Amino acid sequence: MKILKIQTLRGPNYWSIRRHKLIVMRLDLEELADRPSNEIPGFYEGLVQVLPSLIEHFCSPGCRGGFLSRVKEGTLMGHIIEHVALELQMLAGIEVGFGRTRETPERGIYHVVVEYKDEQAGRYAVRAAVRLCQSIIDTGTYPQAELEQDLQDLKEMAADAALGPSTETIVKEAEIRGIPWTALSARALVQFGQGVYQKRIQATLSSQTGILGVELASDKESTKQILREAGVPVPRGTVINFLDELEEAIADVGGYPIVIKPLDGNHGRGITINIGSWEEAEEAYDAAKEVSKAVIVERFYQGRDHRILVVNGKVVAVAERIPAHVVGDGKSTIQELIDETNRDPNRGVGHDNVLTRIELDRTSWQLLEKQGYTLETVLPKERICYLRATANLSTGGIAVDRTDEIHKENVWIAQRVAKIIGLDIAGIDVVTSDITRPLKEMDGVIVEVNAAPGFRMHASPSRGIARNVGGAVIDMLYPPGTPSRIPILAVTGTNGKTTTTRLLAHIYRQTGVVVGYTTTDGTYIGEFLVEKGDNTGPQSAQLILQDPTVEVAVLEAARGGILRSGLGFDASDVGVILNVAADHLGIADIDTVEKLAHVKSVVAEAIHPNGYAVLNADDPLVSAMAQRTKAQVAYFSMKPESQLIKEHTRSGGIAAVYENGYISILKGDWTIRIEQAINVPLTMAGKAPFMIANTLAASLAAFVQGVDVDVIRSAIKTFRASSNQTPGRMNLFNLGKYHALIDYAHNPHSYQALSAFVRSWPGERIGVVGGPGDRRDEDFVQIGKLAAEMFDRIVVKEDDDNRGRQRGDGARLIIEGIKQAKPDFNYETILDETKAINAALDSATVNSLVVILPESVSRAVSLIEARNPIPDPVQQPATVESNNAVTSSVGN
Repeated sequence: MKILKIQTLRGPNYWSIRRHKLIVMRLDLEELADRPSNEIPGFYEGLVQVLPSLIEHFCSPGCRGGFLSRVKEGTLMGHIIEHVALELQMLAGIEVGFGRTRETPERGIYHVVVEYKDEQAGRYAVRAAVRLCQSIIDTGTYPQAELEQDLQDLKEMAADAALGPSTETIVKEAEIRGIPWTALSARALVQFGQGVYQKRIQATLSSQTGILGVELASDKESTKQILREAGVPVPRGTVINFLDELEEAIADVGGYPIVIKPLDGNHGRGITINIGSWEEAEEAYDAAKEVSKAVIVERFYQGRDHRILVVNGKVVAVAERIPAHVVGDGKSTIQELIDETNRDPNRGVGHDNVLTRIELDRTSWQLLEKQGYTLETVLPKERICYLRATANLSTGGIAVDRTDEIHKENVWIAQRVAKIIGLDIAGIDVVTSDITRPLKEMDGVIVEVNAAPGFRMHASPSRGIARNVGGAVIDMLYPPGTPSRIPILAVTGTNGKTTTTRLLAHIYRQTGVVVGYTTTDGTYIGEFLVEKGDNTGPQSAQLILQDPTVEVAVLEAARGGILRSGLGFDASDVGVILNVAADHLGIADIDTVEKLAHVKSVVAEAIHPNGYAVLNADDPLVSAMAQRTKAQVAYFSMKPESQLIKEHTRSGGIAAVYENGYISILKGDWTIRIEQAINVPLTMAGKAPFMIANTLAASLAAFVQGVDVDVIRSAIKTFRASSNQTPGRMNLFNLGKYHALIDYAHNPHSYQALSAFVRSWPGERIGVVGGPGDRRDEDFVQIGKLAAEMFDRIVVKEDDDNRGRQRGDGARLIIEGIKQAKPDFNYETILDETKAINAALDSATVNSLVVILPESVSRAVSLIEARNPIPDPVQQPATVESNNAVTSSVGN
């Protein structure tokens, strides 16, 4: 077997709309293409021996053991590798379940599609699955050591990529509420929402957290000083920098017992409590100095350790933290009890799991000595041995929920403390022997205020009720009724995508909002180009959605991006599908127009149920997508008499049609005329039908989103097919005695769409014709045929980048098509695009039209602008009676 390619999908995609995270492996089965598993000696037995847990895979039989029964009866290796890749991830603790295997048009080559949680782990799993199955085929087994190494590698990859436990509680709550989120590449930031509605967190710091509050909470002594001045009970203490200050500091706080801790520490590092002698104090001072330059000496207060979590000024959770300990059983040593405790599957390293493994340190030995124990001591039954001085979960402690028990006065104090320090999310550490009674009665104190407090103890307490602390943060960031998503309008189709995208963005700009949009020309925000290039994939979409100034996103979605990575958003408000025609066929295993329609239908399926799919009623492949989408449907059509349009509007649906020369909206029994096509510059005075269709689609998409008709009218009358607004899309230049037209038509469908306008030109029609090298031979021949019908004379050229095709081969096929259509046609061949364009322009006759179909639009524009074209006057729309009319359909 041979892995040909591995792709990572990150959004709604060709294989699944709901499952956004998929690995797609293109796998050549080679000599196994005709050998099902039952014909491979010992394969079934070897697979069961290596991965007995595959018994849990139901597969198509729909029962336990269903997949293994398929292997025993005989199934191809691509299907087996799919299940093995899923199972390897499951055994590593990565919960996945979706897979799919399909043969490509090339015999023996399969797409193996597998769900992932972590991208790196998913890619590793499919490779490991191939390696494992190949080993069983070759040797009858897969070494246990290699399997264990695979699983360990997968676990480490998943752990490295995992969100922290606190972040995860917030992200999960956002997912439940349908708030989009994405992990940013810098500083472990997570962004919620889109555009102007975005918020960010870093662990449990939020974009609303004030820097002054964080800085103050990080300075423990200053925190204590401000709280003391506010009448909040805090420990007596002082800060020292040198050992020779320690004795005086101990006296200042009232003598032993004391606590020594670093001024700038966290997670319990460098803290020693209940110090009762000078020797202990010296050792504790050295430990604190390893963490911080300055050291705090405090009075030690007896009591239990509690963490009060305050979010947005309200106490949302309270936990009692109990230091790492073991409980005797009368027969096991303390070391054996520690080992048994650490075998708990809920305990992991650091913050990887609900609890943390117990690891001993300097304070552990001190505590054991104080209690009169060693690790070999057999602890009496029910006797508790504490192993850590502090109660942090990160050092092996446990948490007991006390949220329902805290006294109301203590709630008031905690909420007041969070506001005094200035934190929107605060973890307040309290020592008191009884949290159910006021602190002042129990000689309780607030020992610390923490910015970015951990949520694990509240979301997953060792005992008691789990609290939805993540929900409290989401409530703060997005109070009920607050939007988190900006409107997204997605546009796809074989031809017209960029023009329609730009027109939609232009319409929205008239409403005063900041529009971010992506096209084959570049990524734009407002009036400015952010990034030049063919930016119709998910990365460009994310750039727009992550920008804090964008209020509306209009995103062009091309087939290549959908196939390579999926859509760059989970769902849109409007999805526009313009048309589906033969283009790029034979690339990425999309070899039929029906398969291409399936790719485009991803946009139709990934629309919110209350949104709209704007579909071309005149294209059967597009109109059929109404059956695939869960959204509402609106149609556009150049044929107002269309039966589909009539039935749709009769049942109360919305449509846009070209009727009696008007761009019109049909809604129920009413016709809302927006504007005459002759007054819409994009339509070339109504002579470019495909531009009328693009205008219908854009107008309808804006209308269903609530944009006012007057705004739409104004926008389509001021949007021109110029090299500035729509580069390469019907750009007409007046060169005095003749005109030149630049259009990026590059497939037979776009040539046909262009033909109606070109053939209406009164003078000679000259074409500069070529095509992308990665198209099929028959596409080049068809382009030649269509060009011969469209032009009086042709210059055949080729792109600079032939995309793997031999130089001259594309031109030869175009000429073949020209000759099939008109054997005596007038043409010449100039392969170099620049020379071909100049030759055509130099030979232009009076009143002729030179139509340039370039590889490089910018180069073609530069060649024309060098000839000083005459600027077109601003087109004045004709005065039309009832221009703004909304009329009854009966009278039309």
